[in-house]
Amino acid sequence: MAPDGRWKFWGCAYALVVLLTGTNLPTPLYQDYERTFGFSPLVVTLVFAAYVAALIPSLLIAGPLSDAVGRRPVLLPAVGLAALGALAFAMAAGTGWLFVARILQGMALGAASGALTSALTELEPSGNGRKAALVSTVASVGGLGLGPLLGGALVEYAPAPHVLPFAVEIALLVPAVVVIAALPRGRATARWRPRRPQIPAAMRSSFTTSGIIGFLAFAVIGVFLALIPAYVAMLAGSGNLLLGGGAVALMLACSALAQVFGYGQPARRLQLIGLGLLAAGLVLLALAGGTSAPALLLAAIVIAGTGQGLAFLGGLTTVNQAAPADRRADVLSSFYVVIYLGVGLPVIGVGFLAASVGLLTAVRYFAVAVAVLCLAVLARKLCWRSPRPCGPSRSSLGDVPPRPSIRRRTRAVLTRHR
Repeated sequence: MAPDGRWKFWGCAYALVVLLTGTNLPTPLYQDYERTFGFSPLVVTLVFAAYVAALIPSLLIAGPLSDAVGRRPVLLPAVGLAALGALAFAMAAGTGWLFVARILQGMALGAASGALTSALTELEPSGNGRKAALVSTVASVGGLGLGPLLGGALVEYAPAPHVLPFAVEIALLVPAVVVIAALPRGRATARWRPRRPQIPAAMRSSFTTSGIIGFLAFAVIGVFLALIPAYVAMLAGSGNLLLGGGAVALMLACSALAQVFGYGQPARRLQLIGLGLLAAGLVLLALAGGTSAPALLLAAIVIAGTGQGLAFLGGLTTVNQAAPADRRADVLSSFYVVIYLGVGLPVIGVGFLAASVGLLTAVRYFAVAVAVLCLAVLARKLCWRSPRPCGPSRSSLGDVPPRPSIRRRTRAVLTRHR
């Protein structure tokens, strides 16, 4: 591909990173917002719920729309909404502003996720769909991790902590606008109308399995983004906001590195290894909450992040390769709906649980529950592809001869009567 196409490809990756960075800049600030505006951790989870509630309808509308009219007409308004969300955070004078800002950010990311992922697949210089999926997942997770780290550093050490991070986000969006404006407008290929998610019949099985794995992987990210900074601060006995943001960033950095090193591996292998590591990391996270051991917490973050990255890469690669070219943004948007349900729904449950049993206990319960689900899906995948049925073999039950079929028994009876 010409150099012009190459810079557009990497420019779309940059746009995805910046959009996701912006949605997670407030992560270290939530503790400060709790003190300033006087609300509980439950309100933090409801702010996350508002974000997901706006994001999912936006995904369902914008995915098919970008397939019909092209990427640019969808992506430019999405960047505008992201800038408005950052501005609302910078102007926040009460809890209501946080809800407005997160709703705007949810609409922006929902409109951009499927379209940018599809644009990366279409613009990849060598036409390599697997590489496009890798760049997309690394950009997604990298943006998720950069947001808390950048936000924590600016909040802890720079002036105007409630304003400066969002001014930086608006400045970073300017090059993204330049890149998106250079994309071809595209021609209408179909008449667009809102519709519920529809997955092509040929890929429903793989989509379902990948969707379940993605839901579990991003449930972990949702809890890390919303509650782990406070969890880490309680375990460490420190009020440094960079510490909590750094813990989230470390988890997501491990996820991104795991995806880079896992590139080229079969999608099923990535999912199996990822599920096992994710379960192990969550068990360690639960143990760290009971023992307050920093080394155990560090190991939990690294292992869980590595598992999350491999599981997500395997799932997205499977869906990206199976999706028809003319429905790619639609299918990927549906996949991201599942992903962001994982980000939003479990964290609400953890928030309600924390209100009654405390944050440390709630996170421990969550970690154990999701670890068990990961192991159940892992066992199911191993059984599904096993050449022998999972469970007792015929030899273990004794040498029982196979029972003749109904047709054979009927034929034998008729023969005897003759």
